[in-house]
Formats: sequence, C-alpha cells, structure tokens
Amino acid sequence: MRLDQIGPHDERPAGVWEQLQQELLRRLRSANRIDFSRVCVGSSSIPAKKGPATGPNPTDRGKPGTKRHLVTDRSGIPRAVQLAGASIHDSTMLQDRLDAIPPIGGKPGRPQRRPGTYHADKGYDDPRCREACRHRGIPARIARKGIDSKGKRGRQRWVVEPAIAWLNRHRCLTIRYERLADIHQELPNLACSLITLRALYQRF
Repeated sequence: MRLDQIGPHDERPAGVWEQLQQELLRRLRSANRIDFSRVCVGSSSIPAKKGPATGPNPTDRGKPGTKRHLVTDRSGIPRAVQLAGASIHDSTMLQDRLDAIPPIGGKPGRPQRRPGTYHADKGYDDPRCREACRHRGIPARIARKGIDSKGKRGRQRWVVEPAIAWLNRHRCLTIRYERLADIHQELPNLACSLITLRALYQRF
C-alpha cells in the first residue's frame, strides 16, 4: 500500500506508525547503521485547513498553514517529526523537539536518547535555545546571525533538507486536508517509517 492510498479515516490504532518507526530505528541501531553523534533540525510549511496546529503562514500571504518540524540523525534518518502552526517561530519549538526524541534500543545497556551534538540554522539563534540544550547536557551548534555563513553550519545540517524533501514527495503531505492534528500527524509518521525502511534495506 502506498502512502497516498491511506485515507484519514482508516481505522488504525493511534500511534501505530510512530511505533513502527521506533522498531525500525531499533533495528538500524542493532545493525550499527544509525549515527546519533549529531542531530539536525529543519522545518517546512504546507497549506492547511483551519484547525489545531495551524496558523497564518507568513510565506503564503497569511493563508492557514502547518509547519512540520523534523529531527534527523547525522545521516538524515528521521528521529522525530512534530506539527505546529505556520506562524510559530522555530526557536519556540526547540525544547519540545529535544524532548520528542525517543530512546532507541537495539544494543545492550540503556536505550540511546541524548545526541552527541545538536545542529540548527539561524532560526534557532536565541539564548533560550542554547539554554535548553545546555540544561539537557547537549552541546549546541547553532548558526549565529551576522557571524556564521550559511555554508559553515550548512555542511553539518544539510542532511535534514533531503529528509524534508522525501516527506514532501508524498502527495498527501503537500497539503494538509485533515482538520484534526492527531490524524494528520500519523501521515508524516508513516512517511518517516518508509524512509527508515529504505535505509534499513539500503534502497535510498
């Protein structure tokens, strides 16, 4: 079944695709094919119907929109995806994103959760973002406005851009038609699972 064949009212247990993603990540870690020494963040906005996790999109003449926030590992494998209104600034979402990164098993010992470093663009150049990382013991590599060039920090965090493009490649994720946020959340969760599945079988 393709992602665009799944309707918003299909009867599936809530969170099933998120659970699938965690199992695939566990298998990747067991095979030593996931690199959590660095996490990278990025976001993209899409048109949406009015409802929870929507807001006026400043890049689309104020029309309703939803912003998807994506966290990936060093190689671009999705770790977590969250929804927010298109008008909400990225820096206000950092703390929630850090806490949304789920632990991954697959090896003896405690599940892996805390990344080695956290990489973000200038949209996160805010004291509260650095404090959120410092409070959790995560070194932050956030581009500084007016100081760091796009290429300097972009060499580390570019992997999140292809991951966002892979999500947007699915037709049902280019526009949000679902008014309920929890229903729409399952679709990017499933897309992340498909990306991870391809990585597991080396079919990127």
